[in-house]
Amino acid sequence: MSLHSVFIIDDDPGVRDSLLVLLRSEGIRARGFASGVDFFKNLPEDATACVITDVRMPDMEGGEVVRRLAQMRGHAWPVIVITGHADVPMAVQMMKAGVIDFIEKPFEPGRLIETVRGCLSQLNDVDHEQATRAAAELRLTRLTPRERQVFDALIHGHSNKAIALELDISPRTVEVFRAKVMTKMEADSLSALVRMGLILG
Repeated sequence: MSLHSVFIIDDDPGVRDSLLVLLRSEGIRARGFASGVDFFKNLPEDATACVITDVRMPDMEGGEVVRRLAQMRGHAWPVIVITGHADVPMAVQMMKAGVIDFIEKPFEPGRLIETVRGCLSQLNDVDHEQATRAAAELRLTRLTPRERQVFDALIHGHSNKAIALELDISPRTVEVFRAKVMTKMEADSLSALVRMGLILG
């Protein structure tokens, strides 16, 4: 059984219940809340915990949940965002607000469990951020000047089209550079790449 709890905030009871079953089947303590308002009204007293929240919810959206938690608990309560309405600017905004990962619906249960376990492990590992930064810095040295430009544009939330205009290259060429950047930085998703950018400052 995990030493830390995972709190799920989702207004869809079907999604919320399925996540509770999934996490509990992996030996992870989990508790669900129907809304951000419900969550903060009954805010658990845990010193450290992991939170999974949807983005689009009535009364209080996921972005507000993230902002409030960051103010109240800082990095002691890492947040994972799940959404069926993802886009690059939203993902970058959420990552800058301190979100650990940004997962699009429908998602693979294995990926969510892996991300949750990563959050829980991070709570026990004070050296995690330093090690992650060192690894990201090493990977960054592998990029060519042009790849670095694409990397910088991506982590600032620019679309492929915007990057193409900015660098005066075709969108197809941007896709090629983007793929190279993802490979060299060993990022399996846009959120992972943005996270590296934030760690690197």
